[in-house]
Amino acid sequence: MDIDELSTDILSSKRRALARAITLVESGRADHRADAIALLQALKDADHGRQALRVGLSGTPGVGKSTFIEAFGLMLTAQGLKVAVLAVDPSSARSGGSILGDKTRMEQLSRDPNAFIRPSPSQSHLGGVARRTREAIELCEAADFDVILIETVGVGQSETVVAELSDLFVLLLAPAGGDELQGVKRGIMEMADIILINKADGDLKATASRTCADYAGALRLLRKRPQDPEGFPKALTVSAAQETGLDTAWDEMTTLAEWRREAGHWDARRRAQARYWFEAEVREALLSTLRREPVKGAMERLAGQVEAGDLTAAAAADDLLTTYLQRGPGGT
Repeated sequence: MDIDELSTDILSSKRRALARAITLVESGRADHRADAIALLQALKDADHGRQALRVGLSGTPGVGKSTFIEAFGLMLTAQGLKVAVLAVDPSSARSGGSILGDKTRMEQLSRDPNAFIRPSPSQSHLGGVARRTREAIELCEAADFDVILIETVGVGQSETVVAELSDLFVLLLAPAGGDELQGVKRGIMEMADIILINKADGDLKATASRTCADYAGALRLLRKRPQDPEGFPKALTVSAAQETGLDTAWDEMTTLAEWRREAGHWDARRRAQARYWFEAEVREALLSTLRREPVKGAMERLAGQVEAGDLTAAAAADDLLTTYLQRGPGGT
């Protein structure tokens, strides 16, 4: 693969090159991984200086994330902005397969020349995002997209990893009555920058307004964060079906992003995220050694001894780590 040609095409905003590059970084083959690393470094060396607004989107099942993203994305492209959607679909635990139906659900947006939709399987990676989503974001930025929407597979403690990918974290919720606030974990509430109550139309409009007021009250009880101006985080109502409230939500997002840029939080956050993903990459690389020989065989042998009762789990783990991590493979 000609890395220089591919990087030039990406910097020239060629969609086919971008799609090929994302396929490359998602590949598990060793030779593809080497090419992916070289490509990302070539783009870094080009010093293109492009920064998109990265918006992480999480929400409960059935809240209408795809409908919202399509309506929101079409509103942004109508303003002349280039929008990339990185949508992560849950993978089957049995086969590893994924439906990847986002292009089907976002039919209008997928045909928009200013939009790029890339569904990816989550595979076995926890955190609501695919392992290489961070690198796909870097590729989309190099291809000069203005806004990158990162959709996660659900909402919960593990899905908060998307906050380490984004500049703004938006939590999408449905209107409900009574105890719905109890069903949302405090951790994800504390990470949200903006909460959007979707489906605020028809018979649900009044319920959505009450739900919005409940969340606004809950947000005021949370500890003040240094990266927030006065009034943030906040809760708003929107209707993706009727396309109402979307412009207000966008105005609030851009207001918050601009404030963070001027206050220095934007660059500090991006530096912290780069460090986070470096450490995550090291952890993943170490874990991958457990799936390769000779460590894989040693683990199997020690597991058999633990199963037979000849060794305790702690002693077996210590033996494995001392032999293969502290002294290296082969005990040298």
